[in-house]
Amino acid sequence: MIHLKSAKEIETMRGASRIVAEILLQLRESIREGATTADMDRIAEDLTLKKKATPAFKGYRGFPASLCISVNDQVVHGIPSPKRILKNGDIVGLDFGVIYDGYYGDAAMTVAIGQIPPEVAHLVKVTEQCLHKAIEQAIPGNFISDISAAVQKHAEANNFGIVREFCGHGIGRSLHEDPPVLNYVHNGKGPKIKPGFVLAIEPMINLGTDKVKVQADGWTVVTADGKPSAHFEHTIAITANGPEILTKV
Repeated sequence: MIHLKSAKEIETMRGASRIVAEILLQLRESIREGATTADMDRIAEDLTLKKKATPAFKGYRGFPASLCISVNDQVVHGIPSPKRILKNGDIVGLDFGVIYDGYYGDAAMTVAIGQIPPEVAHLVKVTEQCLHKAIEQAIPGNFISDISAAVQKHAEANNFGIVREFCGHGIGRSLHEDPPVLNYVHNGKGPKIKPGFVLAIEPMINLGTDKVKVQADGWTVVTADGKPSAHFEHTIAITANGPEILTKV
């Protein structure tokens, strides 16, 4: 069941999403060669608590950290570790959320450390473009499948693999609500988009195969062929005038 958010609820979610956006920007500025993924998690949690918010992911279904941080062939749900040292040439997916005044905000970005190969830079660029092309389709009267089709068309035009096992979602008082927002078209049009929808749209695009697998920790998702993956996400609200990106400073 899709819960249409009131203007008051969306205003509260602006606050939660603004915190997410500000912390992600600070993480992007802090990330560097020689840092560990645990360092990034600690920064994220400290900043969250200073802003009087609660880390959304820590403890969610047993996840052990505040930040999902996924490096190179890790697609999503990477667990921070003091043993994972970031280095020049890595791409790092930062997926982060908070709870603020009872509502969730959720966003992600992929950051390059130093120089990365041209084909990987192109993957990162195209994945971010997929997100914005999807957001352009999130208008009243369109269908959820129009969002999905925008991602699929752009990713496939660049010969990249589209992760199918994980997708975007509605968001509000729960981190994951209806409707699911796939990154490819499957089984019809899906719900018609209406003002009051709040969605977390998140393309996950692979340099090679679309196939993925979950590692032994039960969380970390990696590409089946070991090639890099990129991930971008925004929380958006659908208004009568179109989409508003809530997780954008």
